[in-house]
Formats: sequence, C-alpha cells, structure tokens
Amino acid sequence: MTLSVWIRRVQEEPTHNDGTRVLVDRLWPRGMKKSEVVMEHWIKDVAPSHELRQWYGHDPEKFDEFARRYRAELESSAGVAALKELRDCVRGTRLTLLTATKDVEHSQARVLADVLSGA
Repeated sequence: MTLSVWIRRVQEEPTHNDGTRVLVDRLWPRGMKKSEVVMEHWIKDVAPSHELRQWYGHDPEKFDEFARRYRAELESSAGVAALKELRDCVRGTRLTLLTATKDVEHSQARVLADVLSGA
C-alpha cells in the first residue's frame, strides 16, 4: 500500500479527499483557536528542533542545508519514534501534513513529505 502525502496550510479549508490531517509544526499556529483547525492529530515531535528552526528562520537560501540537518534529526532515535507515531496515526492511503508556514515549498512539511514518500 502506497501512502500519498500532501501538504496544506493549516488555515486552508479541509477537502473531502485530505485523508488523515496531521499538524506537523512544533508551535501552535499563531492567531488560531484549536476549534478552528480540522485535524486528527498534532505531532509536535516530528517537527525540527527549536535550535534548527531558529537557525533556519524560513530563509529560502538556507533551505538545502536546513533539509539536510532536518533529515539528520529525523534519523535520530527521537526522530525515528516521531516518524513511527506519524505513520501509525494514518488511516487509509492519504496523509495531509498541515503547517502554518506561508512558504510551503521551503518548509519542514516539504522535507517531511519527501522523507515519507521515500525521496
């Protein structure tokens, strides 16, 4: 069974084909109430460390190095456990990773989607 991984901004309305919706940010999205977010899970531990997130600062020029460092974090014992938790929560073949970042293509969700897809 192949897992289809999608990325959406947490502020976007859910669609009927999102599958399991999981927030993968370490911090709760600023300005949003928990009642406003349609999701099945929030897995903070799969997000980059506080130190890595601060170093990156969402600077697209640092993205390749950020992705390398984040992948290394995901290979640690804590990262492996968080990935297992994420995989275990998925029902069906579709997973939608939710993030509050404005630049989805240069986000941890993009790196995480690639890891989950085997890229």
